Amino acid sequence: MKEIMSGSGSHTTVRRRGFVPEDQIQFTGKQLEILKKAADEVQFLLDRGYDTRSATTFTGNHYLFSERQRLALARAVSPQEWIRKRGSSELLRKENRNLPETVHIDGFNTIITLEVALSGSPVLLCRDETIRDLAGLRGTYRIIEATPVAVGMLLRKLEMLKIAKACFYLDAPVSNSGRLSGLIRQCAQKYNILVDTEIIPDVDRVLEKQEGVITGDAIILNRCVSWLNIVPEIVGQLDCVWKIRL
Repeated sequence: MKEIMSGSGSHTTVRRRGFVPEDQIQFTGKQLEILKKAADEVQFLLDRGYDTRSATTFTGNHYLFSERQRLALARAVSPQEWIRKRGSSELLRKENRNLPETVHIDGFNTIITLEVALSGSPVLLCRDETIRDLAGLRGTYRIIEATPVAVGMLLRKLEMLKIAKACFYLDAPVSNSGRLSGLIRQCAQKYNILVDTEIIPDVDRVLEKQEGVITGDAIILNRCVSWLNIVPEIVGQLDCVWKIRL
């Protein structure tokens, strides 16, 4: 994950989560048009049984895409079978929706996506109607200026939905998971919602068995009982978000 930083000292440093200068070339103009065409070709292959890695590698090699462009294809496009499955278990778009009292949140996954949107870095409007980012998380995480804003927006949305309790699950191996846990609990004091944070070794395995899950992780969405696609609604309230639809 690359970030542009400015300022000096931990309290004044500004980070643009997920920003890479090359994005301004690779995800605009002619390159973006080629990416959209390639996304249709990846879709064609996925719907005929190719796995994501094979489909994006084959297409990416053909168009000489960068690793970041290939990552965008892999995250934005899913087989139609998976898209239908995810749609059937998503709770917010059901006409007579009965939301659970408790939601289970993939902490880093959800907060980082909101941080990326707030930072003006590109976010993907994916074909399963989720929003995903290109920031990546490889064991290193730092709280930035956008973090409390992202947490606050998430809690405010849950409060509006009259969710009684939110359980945030944070990956224990990731640095600063304890600090993020503390920040979440501190932010929660401003909202009428009970918040719990758990730092555990394997977040995915826990969320795969839950209902009322909030995440953009495709594997979890394929396996969980039910989920809420609230990130697009939150991001939709922001001005000047860099949205890329493939």
